[in-house]
Amino acid sequence: MLVAFSVAPSGSDETGGVAKAVAEAIRVVRESGLPNETNAMFTLIEGEWDEVMDVVKRATEAVQASSSRVSLVLKADIRPGYTGQLKAKVERIEEHLSDTP
Repeated sequence: MLVAFSVAPSGSDETGGVAKAVAEAIRVVRESGLPNETNAMFTLIEGEWDEVMDVVKRATEAVQASSSRVSLVLKADIRPGYTGQLKAKVERIEEHLSDTP
């Protein structure tokens, strides 16, 4: 499964930022060893249901360590029997784009 998620504290630091808390969540994801990518809005992670959800839970807890209230947005693509989709889905789109005149 692929999961795109965003987790952030409900409050911000003195500059209005949440980067420090979010970095702790991303650290959890990267240390998990599962394939992942982070962009400006979401972190994507790929793996089996239980292992992905465990990482999301631990990432959320990492943010919660600095805030009593946390926001979590999660979107999942559940397709049993497929792996490597973090890259493969994008490659399929790029193939179609290269066919366009």
